[in-house]
Amino acid sequence: MEEARNLFERMAERNLVSWTVMISGYVLIEQHGRAWDMFRTMLCEGMTPEQPNLVSVLSAVRHLGKPGILESIHGLVHKTGFERDVVVSTAILNVYTKDVNMLDTAVKFFEGMVVRNEYTWSTMIAALSQAGRIDDAFAVYQRDPLKSVPSRTAMLTGLARYGRINDAKVLFDQIPEPNVVSWNAMITGYMQNEMVDEAEELFNRMPFRNTISWAGMIAGYAHNGRSEQALVSLQALHRNGMLPSLSCLTSSFFACSNIEALETGKQVHSLAVKVGCQFNTYVCNALITLYAKCRNIGFVRQIFDRMAVKDTVSYNSFMTALVQNNLFDEARDVFDNMSSRDVVSWTTIISAYAQADQGNEAVEVFRSMMHERELPNPPILTILLGISGSLGAPKLGQQIHTVAIKLGMDSGIVVANALVSMYFKCGSADSLKVFDSMEERDIFTWNTVITGYAQHGLGREAISMYQLMVSAGVLPNEVTFVGLLHACSHSGLVDEGRQFFESMSSDYGLTPLLEHYACMVDLLGRAGDVQGAEQFIYDIPIEPDSVIWSALLGACKIHKNVEVGRRAAEKLFSIEPSNAGNYVMLSNIYSSQGMWDEVAKVRKLMKEQGVNKDPGCSWMQIKNKMHSFVTGDEEHEQTQDIYATLRELYTLLKAAGYVPDTDFVLHDIDEEQKESSLLYHSEKLAIAYGLLVTPKGMPIQIMKNLRICGDCHTFIKFVSSVTKREIDVRDGNRFHHFRNGSCSCGDFW
Repeated sequence: MEEARNLFERMAERNLVSWTVMISGYVLIEQHGRAWDMFRTMLCEGMTPEQPNLVSVLSAVRHLGKPGILESIHGLVHKTGFERDVVVSTAILNVYTKDVNMLDTAVKFFEGMVVRNEYTWSTMIAALSQAGRIDDAFAVYQRDPLKSVPSRTAMLTGLARYGRINDAKVLFDQIPEPNVVSWNAMITGYMQNEMVDEAEELFNRMPFRNTISWAGMIAGYAHNGRSEQALVSLQALHRNGMLPSLSCLTSSFFACSNIEALETGKQVHSLAVKVGCQFNTYVCNALITLYAKCRNIGFVRQIFDRMAVKDTVSYNSFMTALVQNNLFDEARDVFDNMSSRDVVSWTTIISAYAQADQGNEAVEVFRSMMHERELPNPPILTILLGISGSLGAPKLGQQIHTVAIKLGMDSGIVVANALVSMYFKCGSADSLKVFDSMEERDIFTWNTVITGYAQHGLGREAISMYQLMVSAGVLPNEVTFVGLLHACSHSGLVDEGRQFFESMSSDYGLTPLLEHYACMVDLLGRAGDVQGAEQFIYDIPIEPDSVIWSALLGACKIHKNVEVGRRAAEKLFSIEPSNAGNYVMLSNIYSSQGMWDEVAKVRKLMKEQGVNKDPGCSWMQIKNKMHSFVTGDEEHEQTQDIYATLRELYTLLKAAGYVPDTDFVLHDIDEEQKESSLLYHSEKLAIAYGLLVTPKGMPIQIMKNLRICGDCHTFIKFVSSVTKREIDVRDGNRFHHFRNGSCSCGDFW
């Protein structure tokens, strides 16, 4: 193009053809700004535009996204008398329809056109369809006196895109002699509506196919879970002597990514080289995604480094690849060095921090995003609500909820489901307020509420919600029954749990999974039928996993059953020898029976296996700041005050009848040392801090990473009675709501 420009500059005399060639050339290589500059120079040199160069420059303006330029050309068209030229007017209409925000202006311009041709009608119909204004598009279509093949094709494309596939099929059948574009549009419509067999049948009937036909089939297969067939279609295209288009290649890379077919992906990569588009931005972006999915980060780096032109999608793809390979710091460096970011960039880095359990960093990135006035999308809000729930940070969750309301995203079903889940995890009654306000609910909504009730030990309420769900015509799935069985287990509803377990297969044809069997073991074991729970495991038709044996071991810990507990622990030691929790539970069983020699053996085994006990950690949010504590913690800035408060509280509780349960100490030491060891458990430190810094009578909420021990449970019951405080504790298993000396779990957890 530079050589053409040099030759153009040396021309002694130029005419409109010369100018049109240059403008069209810049449009062809997508240098739209230079095309516009060339047109302006032409005008400055006194040339009067004609139809060809007006149409060419309008093609450039369509990609510049600058309404002011369009208005100036519109004025020029009016001045030069080309407003009645249907080709020029249609080109102007084409620019207006490019921007969805100018669609009403486009409609107004369309209505004012004196002359229209088939492309005018099809352009207007297509624009309205793409904007989701199907009824408006259909109204224009009905007024079209020609009802040409392009108009019919534009209309059926819009109908299919928005789920009205049967109407689209009727329209297609009405076309006397559909061209290849119409056939392709109908095939794409079927694929968009997951009607793969119908698309196949239509494809096989086509009188003529082009590369777009093949691209539609390959993309359709890939996006409908038939990646192998997508790759077979690519092979068939190649065998027919046709070279694949960019769309064929990118869809094929997507298919390879879906099934992690690295070797096939390399072959398609070689085909891209053969076609000569290996450096195309779209191809490179697809290759980055493919090699990242196949965990070949070396190839990812090569592709990215060799790209001549990198757009925002390229950086997003590279960043996603790094995240998928757990290279979070490098992903953050890429993010920080991006010259421009879109909402996908922000989503990727926020998601990365959430994936790495670095919730606080994710929240900080979100705050930076808001500071830069970049609006979040529903996925970002969903991620942040998930973080709020995991951290047990209701104030953060409420802030995200407020943002969702301001952006009008709170009523979307995905965000609303995340809100329900977050509020349940934070122990807030707002969960039900959100649920009650939802105009639309899906199976995830109902499952979230049932699971939420289970977390709070509200078995009867979970069952009532299930009954309401069924009466609403929603069929339960496997997740529903996991929630119900958990709810029954935490509420001691053994008979109801058995009924639900049997119902899932007899009433709904659902095959119980390992999770359901684990719930049943937990249900029987918690209720005291430890032998029955063990026998249930031996009767399971599939190989029990660690979760099932862990449920049995947990039951043995509750009921201090040494023999069954030992057998369960031995199974767990062979399945997951590095899990410290299993050793600790067995030690708890032994120590509760004073079997200190056995405790010593377990500790020795842990040392030999290189296993370290996970420290108990509790945290709470006070005035938008998160405070965390570990057992025996002396790192907090107010440690001395916390310890003093705890000792005062200990004296008060003992006077009220509290007796420390030293069975939960795993060392053979004297009673006084055992009591001292129990005193500094993380949840007790958190409660002391809460009492120290919050106003009298204010509720206290604490989160804990592990299951609360029996002594701490008794301790907190006494605290709630003596201090008249409402105390909520979310441990690794469930919520405990302490009120006036009793707990919502009924001492059944």
